[in-house]
Amino acid sequence: MTSRNRQILRLATVTLMERSAQRLGRALVVIVDDRVAHGEHDDSTGPLVTELLEEAGFIVDGTVAVEGEVVGIRAALNTAVIGGVDLVVTVGGTGVSPRDVTPDATQGVLDRPISGIAEALRASGLAAGAVDAGISRGLVGVSGSTLVVNLAGSRSAVRDGMATLSALVPYVIEQLSGLDEA
Repeated sequence: MTSRNRQILRLATVTLMERSAQRLGRALVVIVDDRVAHGEHDDSTGPLVTELLEEAGFIVDGTVAVEGEVVGIRAALNTAVIGGVDLVVTVGGTGVSPRDVTPDATQGVLDRPISGIAEALRASGLAAGAVDAGISRGLVGVSGSTLVVNLAGSRSAVRDGMATLSALVPYVIEQLSGLDEA
């Protein structure tokens, strides 16, 4: 292979990688945890979600930590939707304790639920031993043209949830953006 051919191949590879990132779009991570929001505890799941989203081809706008209150969670979700992100991933607050209100806040933001993805997240999480994922009340759905996903708060639930989402999210984003009609 000539040096010119190697250079063309390298440029083509970079272009494909750039298109892949553009195609998947922008994401925001919302951590629902009182202690993280107050600065009393380090966030261990936000960096993990960010890394996994970037590996999947997303540009991550940032991570926001909010308290486990409906108003704060809903405000973060609405800000993301209005800001035009393609995907919002919330982490935490999906269980059954009184402070677990992420699904309640999310329900008020969604235009259309996608219950199949939420069920897939629960089933795969439970199969992988992430009990909090298995008993999660987390929702998945669409708000405007933004996909909103609730993940349980443990690192194992995040890892398994992101693995499950990796095959599904590009398809949903493509449909929401209208690229599948081109």
